[in-house]
Amino acid sequence: MTRGYIIPIGGAEEKISNRSILKKFLQISGGKDARIVIIPTASQLPETGPRYVDIFSELGAGECVSLPFEERSDCERKDWLEILENATGVFMTGGNQLRLSTTIGGTSVSEMLRDRNNSHGLHVAGTSAGASIMSEHMIAYGDEGIVPRCDMVSLSPGFGLTKECIVDQHFQQRNRLGRLLAALAFNPRPIGIGLDEDTAAFIDPHDHLEVVGSGAITIIDPSNMEHSSMDSARTSEPVTVIGIGLHILGDGCSFDIPTRKASQRATSIS
Repeated sequence: MTRGYIIPIGGAEEKISNRSILKKFLQISGGKDARIVIIPTASQLPETGPRYVDIFSELGAGECVSLPFEERSDCERKDWLEILENATGVFMTGGNQLRLSTTIGGTSVSEMLRDRNNSHGLHVAGTSAGASIMSEHMIAYGDEGIVPRCDMVSLSPGFGLTKECIVDQHFQQRNRLGRLLAALAFNPRPIGIGLDEDTAAFIDPHDHLEVVGSGAITIIDPSNMEHSSMDSARTSEPVTVIGIGLHILGDGCSFDIPTRKASQRATSIS
């Protein structure tokens, strides 16, 4: 079996008119034959899970159910684990990513998500907090601003669906370039993906990323970074980073993570 899609969304995805992101996620997950599980744990609003159930049902999902894991003990419920095991797509809502990590991290739910996405073709999408939690290293919180500082970002373990990127969301709207640069300055192995609102990165089983949505995705490629001063920077001081690659990609553009090559949207010739 192949790996499923990983689909981080920048938050505030369109839910009423042009629901292109949600429609594409549903299509990939099987359309009328899809079995969608909503995980609303990041949100403390009781209506969040049912709202997404209604949305995906309206879009034509075969089955859709919300599993409100509120306590770590909920993550070991055999009836809920059986539903999750049979899902074709999982959608994690927004809210607080630390609520996701402290409630679900290290439980049978996170292990099942990782295993079934990695080798059983389960597609996993997450918006806002649900996007941040996907990577091995998660941005827990941080400050706004363009220039990176050593105390600008706090990292914690994510669900580890991918080791190839670090994700940040509400990117343009909340001025988060500096904290994503700071996260990469600690260790420049993964790429940074900054997601604007109503914008998603559809990352296929071969780590080819396609942009879908009304905003842009900022890709930070540190593979050729020549220097980072993170080891010597003092509190609140700017961090020097030299040799960072930067791409701004709109709807239909793509980025191949293994080769680090960006491509513009294909245009038709009339």
